[in-house]
Amino acid sequence: MEFVPPTLVHRVLCADCGTPIQPNSANLCIPCLRNTVDVTEGIPKSASLSFCRNCDRFLSPPATWTIAQPESRELLAICLKKLKGLNRVRLVDAGFIWTEPHSKRLRVKLTIQKEVFTSTIVEQVFEVEFVVQHGQCPDCTRLAAKNTWQAVIQVRQKVPHKRTFLFLEQLILKHNAHKDTVSIKEVKDGLDFYYTQEGHAQKMAEFLASVAPVQTVRSAQLISRDTHSNTANYKFTHSVQIVPICKDDLVCIPIKQARSLSNISPLTICSRVGNSVHLLDPSTLQETDVTSQVYWREPFFSLASVTDLVEFVVLDIEPSGTVRGKHVLADAEVAPASSFVSSSSSGMEMDMDSHHGSVSTTYHTRTHLGGILQPGDTVMGYWLTRSNFNSPAFESLDPSRIPDVILVKKSYPNQRKKNKQRNWKLKSMAKEAEEGAGINDSNAGYGRGALGRRGGLDQKRVEKDYELFLQSIEEDTEMRAAINLYKGRNVRTDTDMKPEKAPGSSKKQKSGSQFAMEVDNTLQADDETDGGDDPDFPDVKLDELLDDFEEMGIQDEEDA
Repeated sequence: MEFVPPTLVHRVLCADCGTPIQPNSANLCIPCLRNTVDVTEGIPKSASLSFCRNCDRFLSPPATWTIAQPESRELLAICLKKLKGLNRVRLVDAGFIWTEPHSKRLRVKLTIQKEVFTSTIVEQVFEVEFVVQHGQCPDCTRLAAKNTWQAVIQVRQKVPHKRTFLFLEQLILKHNAHKDTVSIKEVKDGLDFYYTQEGHAQKMAEFLASVAPVQTVRSAQLISRDTHSNTANYKFTHSVQIVPICKDDLVCIPIKQARSLSNISPLTICSRVGNSVHLLDPSTLQETDVTSQVYWREPFFSLASVTDLVEFVVLDIEPSGTVRGKHVLADAEVAPASSFVSSSSSGMEMDMDSHHGSVSTTYHTRTHLGGILQPGDTVMGYWLTRSNFNSPAFESLDPSRIPDVILVKKSYPNQRKKNKQRNWKLKSMAKEAEEGAGINDSNAGYGRGALGRRGGLDQKRVEKDYELFLQSIEEDTEMRAAINLYKGRNVRTDTDMKPEKAPGSSKKQKSGSQFAMEVDNTLQADDETDGGDDPDFPDVKLDELLDDFEEMGIQDEEDA
């Protein structure tokens, strides 16, 4: 094996310290080269960052405010943009050095390279300290002024109740569609949503169009204009009109328009309202959808609403065999519930209705509720023979084809009479306005929603509308699936059972003081259970409820 001598490397002495080194253009070793040339020259060793405490955003040069978590890549990019002179060197590595969270200081470790002489590259590691300065972003500044907004959405519905806006409020809360809203005000026929940007208002208008049949009209008002820079300041208004037809309303469509809608019967009921109005003919189970474009081309209105419903008792019912979805066509014989009340207790009602005929008359009708009604059940319906409608479309109908009674939904009077406290609750959008309306502070954020913030509205009307809204949530599973229900304070799980009594203990116990009346628990339990419980009452199940983290005390660190 032949020996190969190693290649001789010529070395020279460093010009400063005399250390043998490989020859280079500077004839200096690396320590002496770093002492002679500073590659970090022109790069600041300290800088400042602007931080808005209201919205937790950092200023990203030149004028963009960005949300960035501590020691994140987004925050590191903002820090590097603040350093001038990095474009003249090569950035090899960058990272954060841990600092105290409350020190308002950020330390960044940088590794850079730069060619100082021909074919001579120097790498150096150094630190940069950033000082976090608190301030306000332009959006929060406009919010603090309380009078500056750029766009407003005016949502209106010409109906005598507010149940539509109660349901719309729950949809907005579930999808968090109000996150960019500056303020929410309630007016006579609806709500106003204020925004600081036109884009946020357009997103809200698109959300409303996806959940309700609406008509949107956009307008702009010129506030100021700069002729030199050719810029202008506008305020935009989006007028959103909701179709004035609600669930379970009685609707009479003009005959010509009914023929264009799948030739449906003119006299229908509204079965559901989504982004279109769903109409149902209870005598034939024929359905049709009326979109917002079709409705506003030839608008029509409802004859009666749920407040005009009359209570009937089912005497006999016989399904005819036609089934379409959850609806079953049946022939029913009903009688007014007032005919089963004794004359002594309902003498006033008999006198009021005496000029209309006998209240004990039975009526035969066709209904779509054949799958849930049984003889003896109570059902709500429209009593057409005792109604007077001021509608040209209804007057044009053939009187022989108008039914005496149109049944709408099953009712549960035995459950409603018990006045049991509900184990669920709803949230509201404006808590501060709700407190000013005189509502209990313990229920802040829950309850009446849009209605509770109106001090001038009649309190009885408010309570009635809200109770009807809660009842519709209990009776409609599709409506419950579309919103969020939260557990109330009186929710009891299966494990929260009362302890059993010891054998031989008395069934009677004394309540209160020693002179209080003895109460028999067995008789009290019988009174609670006896009252005609409806086995098919659509009670809200526990698995449909969400936990309320605010009530459980789970808060942010800053709030804590």
